Amino acid sequence: MKARKLTPGRLVIASHNAGKVREIRALLEPFGIEPVSASHLGLPEPQETGITFAENALLKARAAAEGSGCVALADDSGLCVAALGDAPGVYTADWAERQRFEGPPGRDWYLAMGKVEGKLAELGPDADRSAYFICTLALAWPDGHHEIFEGRVAGALTWPPRGTLGFGYDPVFVANGFDQTFAELDPAHKHAISHRADAFAKLVEACF
Repeated sequence: MKARKLTPGRLVIASHNAGKVREIRALLEPFGIEPVSASHLGLPEPQETGITFAENALLKARAAAEGSGCVALADDSGLCVAALGDAPGVYTADWAERQRFEGPPGRDWYLAMGKVEGKLAELGPDADRSAYFICTLALAWPDGHHEIFEGRVAGALTWPPRGTLGFGYDPVFVANGFDQTFAELDPAHKHAISHRADAFAKLVEACF
């Protein structure tokens, strides 16, 4: 069954993550799409109650499509660490949530990276540091139709964090075949090899 095609015009990016919105906007620019973020439209963030990346991505895309009356694109992505049973996985962002005793509410990605490293340290110096980023993209139309695409990039974790150009866990992730972290790579280079780029390539082939 063929995927539904996207036409030039407005597309709501169902995210309040500025770094993620920047990456998605850069990937959409060549296709005549006018991306606008959910935060710019004042759309609330739905609770991510799914147990898979696909469920959460679709939940966010449908909420944005219903709230805006436009086609919406949502991304649910995360870091999966082999030695931790693919954790943090769908709870990737949750590992960055500060508790009340750790400071004001919000996300602290250095806290999250430290949690991952701490759990690997508990496993000893020979712990498997292989990991992968996964990205699931969901497109939702106001009439209820949807399309889903998944991308991955494999690599390994390093410590301490290096680089200031990325976001999330980028400073501790080195993709296979590279010696720089995602946060050290030029953003254009990262966009070309990332899990999000992989998922977007599949979306573009199917929907443009």
